[in-house]
Amino acid sequence: MGEDPARRSIGARRNPDSAEAILEAAEAVLVEAGYAGFSIEAVARRARAGKPTIYRWWPSKAALLLEVYKRQKRVDVPDTGSLEDDLVGFLRNLFAHWRDTSSGSVFRSLIAEAQSDEAAAAALTGYADGRVSHTARIIERAKARGEVAADIDAALVADLIASYAWKHLLTNRLDEDEATIRATVRYVMSGISRN
Repeated sequence: MGEDPARRSIGARRNPDSAEAILEAAEAVLVEAGYAGFSIEAVARRARAGKPTIYRWWPSKAALLLEVYKRQKRVDVPDTGSLEDDLVGFLRNLFAHWRDTSSGSVFRSLIAEAQSDEAAAAALTGYADGRVSHTARIIERAKARGEVAADIDAALVADLIASYAWKHLLTNRLDEDEATIRATVRYVMSGISRN
């Protein structure tokens, strides 16, 4: 009645080895079965971990998939010394990631699922809040360089940039040309630049 020695340990705190095995299994199941065929049961089997362990660490399929997305996401955030170039580069890289990678495909599927699944919506809300603060740091760097007025609310400007990005994501217009992205960034900058 002993436990299978190859089975991953469960516990209240995440065992780094077990968490890594689960995330690797989730990535493999996603590659093999796609988003539609992805299940916690398949991940548990492949990772040799219990479903309760997975649900303790990731409360929903969406939460686990979002962590897979975050592990795979590679979007360079340039620091060129110019807010315009930083934002254009960031948006160009973000659109390419969402459009051209399997990780981007997972994210697009999570967005769609969030329209009818509260767990997916909750997972994305927390993630989106963190991303806005990340984008706000780009604005704060520009403030420190004196490119942006000191009284500008960086989080609000980040929301504007995020709104532009999400509109393109939701309408599957991720092939926007750089000239249009740059024109959009210039409109935003005209409202926040030091005069």
